[in-house]
Amino acid sequence: MVKNLIKLSVKAGILHRNDQFNAEELAMIEEFRRKFLNLGKTVISFQEVEFSYDRAFLVARMRECRNLFQGIVQRHLTEKSVNRIELIFRFFSDPAFLDQAFRKDYPHREIVDRIVQDLHKSIEEGRL
Repeated sequence: MVKNLIKLSVKAGILHRNDQFNAEELAMIEEFRRKFLNLGKTVISFQEVEFSYDRAFLVARMRECRNLFQGIVQRHLTEKSVNRIELIFRFFSDPAFLDQAFRKDYPHREIVDRIVQDLHKSIEEGRL
């Protein structure tokens, strides 16, 4: 999963740095940034505020981000690379995974807490 995330991030970064995106894709990038930031804030809220977790809401926001990201890179990347986006978002939006990750008694709660701390930091520093 991490390897796929890194590959896609690097490829999208190279495309952006080399001005390969058209006006429509650039508009989609801005929308993706807003929605992804909102998704990050939602994850933080669900983790920090008891009884606020809403799987359907979270999955819907992830689906929006997935669709935008696929639309942004579809014209530039191979089908294999575009399918990686589907794999990543399918993993993170899996209902069983989400339900476990947001439970207070989740055995790997420390890891989730660290991820949320990193999300906080990324948002505060404007990197998300």
